[in-house]
This record gives sequence, C-alpha cells and structure tokens, in this order.
Amino acid sequence: MNDIPLIDAHQHFWDLERNYLPWLCDEPMIPFRYGDYSAIRRNYLPKDYRRDTANFRIAGTVYVEAEWDPRTPVEETRWVHELADREGLPTVMVAQARLNQPDVGELLAAHCDFPRVRGIRHKPTAARSATEVVPGVPGSMGDPAWRRGFALLAEHRLSFDLQTPWWHFDEAAELAEAYPETQIIINHTGLPADRSEEGLRRWRDAMAAVARQPNVAVKISGIGVPETTWTAEANRRVVLETIDCFGVDRCMFASNFPVDSLVASFDTLFEGFQAITGTFSDSERLKLFHDNAVKLYRIERQR
Repeated sequence: MNDIPLIDAHQHFWDLERNYLPWLCDEPMIPFRYGDYSAIRRNYLPKDYRRDTANFRIAGTVYVEAEWDPRTPVEETRWVHELADREGLPTVMVAQARLNQPDVGELLAAHCDFPRVRGIRHKPTAARSATEVVPGVPGSMGDPAWRRGFALLAEHRLSFDLQTPWWHFDEAAELAEAYPETQIIINHTGLPADRSEEGLRRWRDAMAAVARQPNVAVKISGIGVPETTWTAEANRRVVLETIDCFGVDRCMFASNFPVDSLVASFDTLFEGFQAITGTFSDSERLKLFHDNAVKLYRIERQR
C-alpha cells in the first residue's frame, strides 16, 4: 500500500533563521493543544520532510499558511514560491489573509499573483468550549466584516480552509449555505479532542450537520491526543465516522507535519490511515489518499 501515490493535503515548512513566525519565535510560548511544542521550534524544510516521508510515494503536497507574521502575509507566499521553485515542494499552497481587515481585497489580489495559491486560511475567532459560544463576535464567522472578506473569495476562485472547533459548525453550515460557490475545507477533522462518549457524539452530530452542505469537505488530520500514543485503534472511530459523514468523495488524509510529529511519526500516521481503510476498495482509497486533494486543490494530476 505504500506504493499508492500520496497528496499530503496539509503540511508546513519554516525557516526560523530567515522568517518571523511569532508562535515559533517568541517567548513565552503560547498555550497549544498538543502541550509542549518546543521540539518543532526549529527549521523544517523540504529535506526534512523528504526524510520523514521516505517510506511513502509523495506525489505532491499542500502547504498551509503557518501563522507567519500577520503584518507581511504576502512575504510568506513569496517565500513559499521561492522554496517550491528551488526544492520541488510544496506543490500548491493555502495563503494567509485576515478576512476582517479593511484591505483584504487588495491582499487577496496580491496572493493571486502567485501561481501556486489555491486558497486562504484565517482561523475565525472561536469560543473555548461549546457552552461559551457567542454568535457574531468580532472576527468570527458571523461578524459582518469577516463575512465581507469571505464574500471576496469567490471572485478570486479561492477555496477556504476552516480551522475551528466543531462547536462552531452551526455557523460554518450557515456560511456554506450563504456562499455555495466557495469551497470550504475543514481542517483537522473538526478538532475532536474530547474522546469521551458524549464528546464524540456531539462532535459527530456537528460533523454530520455541516456535511449536509455540498461545498464542504474535510481533511482527516490533527487527531492526536496529548499524552496518548497515536494508534490506528485509538483513532479508528474518528476516521471512519468522518468518512461516514462526508463520504469518500469529500475526505482527504493529511499529515499536518511537522506539527503532528509531536504525537506520531509520518509512518505511524499513514500506516494507521491505511490500516483503518483496509476494507475500502482500491478506488476509494485512491480518492482519500490522492484524487480528492487533486480535485479540491486543483493540482495538476501527478502519479
């Protein structure tokens, strides 16, 4: 199965000697969902990624903005293109844009001057728990200023990578319905951190609700649990219920490397995904590991 071509639908590079990424450069370190992340506060470049993925056939990757200095987001896009031209990776990218900023239209146009840009990510303001959600707060998906920025994505043929906890998926479903021409791609499986029976039930209900919108897809990644060994068995339910909600045509596997190297090796992640989907047909697995990313991120087909 390691011979199947993989499109890694979510990964990052950074050069901390050249570029300023506040969360990786500043002190003190910010709170992080995987706990101590000091191990990844070092350069991570294509040679490192190729070392980590040596046992797999990588056909392409999707670079997702890495929370670069928000004052200079186009410089990240420029740097990624220079890196790709020199190293052959990444294949395409999702750029940073703060959708509630007044100059977002100019910023989107500037990103689109670069040929590998396929979409935008801006993590909307999110509540810390399901009981603390307040609709329409500044910077959230219900904020009119944020919505005005989101409305511009379709004009530029840009998709939107949505990273937010599952308890905001009512807002996400309404957003998808209001802007059906914009492809929304949920990051990191809706962040199912609470693995209690009640937590998983509420996560699945939220996933099923947002999946009813045909312009929403999902990346199966980022499902590590702090201080818990990443195994196929521990994550089987999350993976299979995600696929059950969205179907094999709207799911993609992704590494989130190097961030998820905090919880597992690349081999562990993708051998786990392969084991979990072992009863799927060859064509279904090809969609999950390759073809859906090619379609959703408009990648020239590579095998």
